Amino acid sequence: MLGHNYTHSFLETAIASVNAGCNLELSYGIRNNVFMRIPQALAMGNITLQMLRDRVRPLFYTRMRLGEFDPPAMNPYSSLDLSVVQSPEHRNLSLEAAVKSFVLLKNVRGTLPLRARDLSSQRLAVVGPFADNPRVLFGDYAPVPEPQYIYTPRRGLEMLGANVSFAAGCSEPWCRLYSRAQLVKVVRAADVVLVCLGTGVDVETEAKDRSDLSLPGHQLELLQDAVQ
Repeated sequence: MLGHNYTHSFLETAIASVNAGCNLELSYGIRNNVFMRIPQALAMGNITLQMLRDRVRPLFYTRMRLGEFDPPAMNPYSSLDLSVVQSPEHRNLSLEAAVKSFVLLKNVRGTLPLRARDLSSQRLAVVGPFADNPRVLFGDYAPVPEPQYIYTPRRGLEMLGANVSFAAGCSEPWCRLYSRAQLVKVVRAADVVLVCLGTGVDVETEAKDRSDLSLPGHQLELLQDAVQ
């Protein structure tokens, strides 16, 4: 509310929020935030102790239902480790979710899907800043992944036995330094070219929006060179 000029201070925001029924704040500082002004609002009489209890009760009720206060031995999730999280069943489910989330905008001459049995006889070029850079493949709310479980486009195709050549063209999503010669050399020798472009958290995240939808830096030039 403060950011939208509905209120003019954290104290005003605390008072308005609690009175409106809000009981949870996504804060960005422990000592300087809205909920730290609640004692002052209480002392001033702008909110009541009963009101605070009414706001807090559903939060702790939910936490109790989730087992947060139970002994670890009573929590079935406390025994889970990477052997479970990264089990074949879970990884296969993740793969299924990834496959079903793709959006195919155009499929000229039935180019897709590429069939694994045909890959060994074709020369594939995998190019672009997202072709083999694990760091840029995750959003700003993604967990810290185990490197051994990350599959870039290049790594995934190589595991299928494909004859893969690789050229990033530029090393990061902003694509400020672009090597056309590096790209053209790889693309010219290929039967199939996969161009991996995008944005990633280097370019945009929550509260860091872009002013347009253009590909960053020289990425459009990279795409046009690959097509040409």
